[in-house]
Amino acid sequence: MIVIGITGTIGAGKGTVVDLFRRHGYKHYSVRNFLIEQLKLAKMEVNRDSMTLIANKIRAEKGSDYIIRTLLDAALKDGGNSVIESIRNPSEADYLRNNCNFYLLSVDADVKTRYDRIRLRKSETDNVSFETFVQNDKREMASDNVSNQNIGACIRMADYSLHNDGTMEDLEQKAIRLIEKIETENRRPTWDEYFMDLADAAARRATCNRGRSGCVIVRDKQVLVTGYVGAPMGLPHCDDVGHLFKQTTHENGVTTTHCVRTVHAEQNAICQAAKRGISIEGSTLYCRMTPCRTCAMLIINCGIRRVVCEKRYHVASETEDMFRQAGIELTYFCNEVMQYDRQ
Repeated sequence: MIVIGITGTIGAGKGTVVDLFRRHGYKHYSVRNFLIEQLKLAKMEVNRDSMTLIANKIRAEKGSDYIIRTLLDAALKDGGNSVIESIRNPSEADYLRNNCNFYLLSVDADVKTRYDRIRLRKSETDNVSFETFVQNDKREMASDNVSNQNIGACIRMADYSLHNDGTMEDLEQKAIRLIEKIETENRRPTWDEYFMDLADAAARRATCNRGRSGCVIVRDKQVLVTGYVGAPMGLPHCDDVGHLFKQTTHENGVTTTHCVRTVHAEQNAICQAAKRGISIEGSTLYCRMTPCRTCAMLIINCGIRRVVCEKRYHVASETEDMFRQAGIELTYFCNEVMQYDRQ
């Protein structure tokens, strides 16, 4: 469950951003609506001054995070992704950050642009002069009282910021990209994505900067062994003494350059399995790019049945043909060719 908190200045376009989240299936909870209900119950006039007054009173009497606790309880009870509009106190943001999967988004715009917008929407709290609008804006931006509104502090706490001086279409495009980013970050990875992430983690141990490759070999969704590219045990690494380049001229006249100081990630993973007495027959191998011919031959003879690569090797055709003949399934995350120095 994702909870998005919306903070920002008066008339910046917070409601428009909320509507976009609602269109993406997020349930909407509003501090503003909560306060309006409280004002109606107290038979008080609904305007910005009375909303600020009752909000500060509730926070002082029941705790700075009381309003947001109430709204989060409702969101958790209902379930699903939620957007909570009008975060105005740092304690509210802190409470949400500590009690759910929370992102704080701020929305801001030029003060004159914001005033023109509130005049157009004609809500019961926005029928004020420009001078009053500016005063309200400044009053809500900062406070020494921890129970009062402090939008400026909330904006500084935001994980993401949207500046809304452009058109409605511009704001919508920015918000849609942000929604996609947040949801991608929170989407549970597939098994292939999970194991490729582990291969990438192993690659950070690599000692040849031409292609810091890592490898993970898996069976039945369990990691068997890992490996990364580097010199044989006890021999100097490329990162320490530089590369050991050799050139190969192929039958078609193409010359390729290879660093031969290192053992490839796939080879090191297979060696680890042999060393530990771990059978890798019937397993899946995850690696950064299409294995070279030598690695491909080892993979075939080890009984590995599937190979998953992040990208293509620039001379991958021979390996691809060998895997087809051997009945090994080859999957690419991306059809791009992996680029590296002196390719």
